[in-house]
Amino acid sequence: MDNALTGQQIADEKLTGWTYFLNRLRTRVATPDFTAGLALVNAIAAEAGRRDHHPGLDLRYTHVGITLTSHDTGGVTGRDVRLARAISALIAEAGLTQEYAGISRIEFGLDTPDLAGLLPFWVAVLGGEAVDGDVRDPYGELPAVWFQRSGSQEPRQHWHPDVWLDPSQVQPRIDAAVAAGGTLVDDSSAPAFWVLADPEGNRVCLCTWQDR
Repeated sequence: MDNALTGQQIADEKLTGWTYFLNRLRTRVATPDFTAGLALVNAIAAEAGRRDHHPGLDLRYTHVGITLTSHDTGGVTGRDVRLARAISALIAEAGLTQEYAGISRIEFGLDTPDLAGLLPFWVAVLGGEAVDGDVRDPYGELPAVWFQRSGSQEPRQHWHPDVWLDPSQVQPRIDAAVAAGGTLVDDSSAPAFWVLADPEGNRVCLCTWQDR
């Protein structure tokens, strides 16, 4: 069994068109129509079958989303890197292009002094399952919810989103947010995450794999 790779080891592989965060390699392929997307999915499925290692595929009318992870390790391994290169070759052979710049995912953090008391409620209301103290959708369709210990003093922001993205996309996002009236509140934990606030003070974190 391959071992899970660190974020830096994955970056050192220099996979063109792929990004890494939340324990997955990710890419998106623009397609001219649904038929072209389906043909690509079929080609990827055949290659994955030969390797007995299978990606997540999201077929839409204008694009195909692809994710790679090794479930037995809970992260990205050499198997994923090798399959990513093979998939990139299939994309190129089909005359299509892949991109990663616009790919991001969101999680929600709940600041609370009572983590254990709130977890069962959010598992129930979201129809999820508790995994290492977080709420996870077993089908991966809903954002994860995690809990951050805080004091009980009011006022405090109870909820905040975490937006995960490629490290190269952080500064453009910050620039756009500031231009839209936001504020960079704290970058002391960069490059793991940056804290921004909207004009009313609601906070959000931009997160990457770096320094984790």
